[in-house]
Amino acid sequence: MKKLLLGLIGLFATSNTNSSEIYPDAVQLYIRQSIEGLKQQTSAHSATWHFGKEKTWSVDQDNGLILFIFPNKVIASAPVQIIGTYDPNDGSFLWGWDNPSVDDKLKRAANLVKAYGVKNKISTFTKPKIFSSEEKAWEFVALAARLDSANGAYRAKTGGPIVYMTFGEITLKNQP
Repeated sequence: MKKLLLGLIGLFATSNTNSSEIYPDAVQLYIRQSIEGLKQQTSAHSATWHFGKEKTWSVDQDNGLILFIFPNKVIASAPVQIIGTYDPNDGSFLWGWDNPSVDDKLKRAANLVKAYGVKNKISTFTKPKIFSSEEKAWEFVALAARLDSANGAYRAKTGGPIVYMTFGEITLKNQP
């Protein structure tokens, strides 16, 4: 959890890191507010159901769910959206809306960011693959979370690109 929170805290200190595109003031404000909202959600989840201390996680694309399994045998599940993947080796971010590995029903939130980009003439949100920082990837996720009224976001290391996701209402249950 500490790493998750530190990553988010690092994001909250910046607003337009490593981006060649300058966003209009209203868009910058909207993104800053989105980041603050995500920070508050993350803190609340950490305090209530120990988000960030999960033992394992998995995504079931067929059912559109993310599962977090905790050492105390509690399972948290929620509807999931895949916003994109960040490759730390080359600094590229591939939007979920253009990733053929992402099921179409898990692209809704990423598509909302794309539509926001079209409306506000922000090419960063409308190009399938961009080069940015990991901090920027968190901005994209925060924006997606706000546009889609998500309950939180998750950054998952996979041994390759890092997957950025948002999730909906959490359901907690004990493993049998």
